[in-house]
Amino acid sequence: MTTITVLGSGNVARALAGKLHDAGHQVIVGSRAPQNTAADWAGSGIRVTGRQDAADSAEVVINTTPGSASLAVLTGLAPQLAGKVLVDIANAAEFDSAGFASVPLYPGSSLAEEIQQALPDVRVVKTLNTVHDSVMADPGKLTIAPSVFVSGNDADAKQVVGSLLGDLGWPPEWIIDLGDVTTARVPEAFVLMVGSLVRALGPVPFAMAIAR
Repeated sequence: MTTITVLGSGNVARALAGKLHDAGHQVIVGSRAPQNTAADWAGSGIRVTGRQDAADSAEVVINTTPGSASLAVLTGLAPQLAGKVLVDIANAAEFDSAGFASVPLYPGSSLAEEIQQALPDVRVVKTLNTVHDSVMADPGKLTIAPSVFVSGNDADAKQVVGSLLGDLGWPPEWIIDLGDVTTARVPEAFVLMVGSLVRALGPVPFAMAIAR
C-alpha cells in the first residue's frame, strides 16, 4: 500500500482517487479549499485536507491542478515534495473561447520540464495527459487498446508510476516509456488536437493509441 496524494479535486482527481483507493492505497485529496470540497468525498474513505498537509503526508503526489497554475502551486510546496515521486498529468496551455487548448504555455519546453527544473530534487514523471479523464482509470472501455506514455529522468520513479498505472487498469504492454523528461513535450502537445477531435467525433471518451 502506498500513501498517495492527489492535488486537485476536479474530474481527473475523482477518476484517479477512487480507483487507487479501491486498489488498496491510502489516498488523500489536497484541495485549495478543503472545507468546501470535503462533503463531496464523504463516505469514500478518502481524506480531504489542504494542499500542504496532503503533500507532506504522501509518498507519491499526483498533480491534477490546472496546468496554467501547476508550476506556482508545486513550487509553493517544494519542502513537502522534496525527494518524492510527482506524477504530472496536467497540460499547460492557453484556452480559446470554447474551452479548448490553443497555445502551449511553454513553447520549446513542457510543463513537466519546467517543474523538474524548478524542483530538481523531486522525481517528476509525466503520464496520462493524452487520455480523456473518463478513460484514465478505465482504459478497457475503449474499443481499441489505448497507449499511455511516461517521461521522466528517474527510472525507479517510472517503475512506481508503472505500478500505479497497472492499478488503474493499464497493462504493461499499453505503457510506453518515451525516455527522459524532455520527451514530455510531444504528449503534452496532444492537448492542442483535443478541440479538433471533439468537434470531429463529438464528446466521446478517447485516448491516443500507437498501432504496431
